[in-house]
Amino acid sequence: MRKRYDLSVSNDAKEMTADAGDELSSRLMGLHAHVLDRLGLALCSGELSAGSIMRIDELEQRYDVSRSVVREALRVLASMGMISSRRRVGVKVLPQSEWNLYDPQLIRWRLASPGRIAQLRSLTELRTAVEPEAARLAAIRAPLTGASELMGLAGKLWAAGQEGDRERFLELDVEFHRLVLTNSGNEMFGKLHTLVEEVLVGRTHYGLMPTHPHVEALQFHVDVASAIQRGNPDDAQASMLRIMQRTFLEMSSIWEGGEADAVSGTAGPLIRGGPKETA
Repeated sequence: MRKRYDLSVSNDAKEMTADAGDELSSRLMGLHAHVLDRLGLALCSGELSAGSIMRIDELEQRYDVSRSVVREALRVLASMGMISSRRRVGVKVLPQSEWNLYDPQLIRWRLASPGRIAQLRSLTELRTAVEPEAARLAAIRAPLTGASELMGLAGKLWAAGQEGDRERFLELDVEFHRLVLTNSGNEMFGKLHTLVEEVLVGRTHYGLMPTHPHVEALQFHVDVASAIQRGNPDDAQASMLRIMQRTFLEMSSIWEGGEADAVSGTAGPLIRGGPKETA
């Protein structure tokens, strides 16, 4: 009589297989993130300069990872405009003029590089050009609920600043500026909130924020929210401009001091979810 075999898979076996698959997937994602960060930092620091040629087999050996991990990291860098691949040539590093400088991850790498002060200056100049106009538009277009939420945030910001709760203050400040941008009614402005978050978080992470926010800066945030709630576009624009001017004032001594002072601290590359703070 022919022997019959039970070819069904138990639930326990299925769970074990799924767990093993999840573990392998997590490990590969971890390796990919590690290689991507190492390469991104090398590119942003100038260690791998424009025109340099990288070869996949050399990267495999350098980072002790598989070809698939290297290829995935390179795919992400190519999507940012940082590199290009050519057959029989290798992977070429592109000049910064080709990079997607608005990508949050690229901004993080630039903030972790010796050129972080130039990156902070560029971001602050961009904010100065955009945020006062966003505040003006918000005073015209923001719904009542959005304006009320901004007033509530301004009050909480003041309290957190007075209490010296830096983490809470940063969290609220990021949300405040996000709401101003989104309530402007301009979808292009709204998308810039991630850049604003990066500069606020980066300034804190690298010790480029005052220990306690100045009372004047706290008042300016209240003034912005109040003007938006009252529907006064000129006051909203002027108050946000004062915030930006104060930010420049706080940063000017660092910019004038040069790169050396900026990189003398011990803070490492920024890991998302870490400490945050404000402007």
